[in-house]
Amino acid sequence: MSIHIKKHAYLHDAIDKELVSILRTDGRASISTLAKLLHVSRGTVQNRLDRLVDSGAILGFTIRAHDALETDVVKAMMLIEVVGKSTTQVINKLRGIPQIEKMHTTNGAWDLVAEIRTSNLMEFDLVLRDIRTIDGVLNSETSILLSSV
Repeated sequence: MSIHIKKHAYLHDAIDKELVSILRTDGRASISTLAKLLHVSRGTVQNRLDRLVDSGAILGFTIRAHDALETDVVKAMMLIEVVGKSTTQVINKLRGIPQIEKMHTTNGAWDLVAEIRTSNLMEFDLVLRDIRTIDGVLNSETSILLSSV
């Protein structure tokens, strides 16, 4: 049995966009704080938050830790070139690799950009190997992120 979740599409206005922007900076901001910053009622903020989550516009809430706390983490950006029209197939395979935090399509010589996060270099090496052996991956270039400036 499969379950289908229907997402309700609606246009996002300036308040929705500002709400998301504030939450990107402070995902723990209270409803009261958000209401003050947006110059709307708490009920309006709650309704918009609920609608943004229900529609899939907000996928979840998370934290961003300071780099000093993440000393045992290897972060990298991988540029991936895909053969012909196999982009969808490659993306589906890449989605199965938990160490890939985000993926982006792009233009130019590279077709995809993958943001990778592993706990050590051995795991990082295995992830690179896994990605490079996916049918449809023609070429890749990876840069380890050393520090944020």
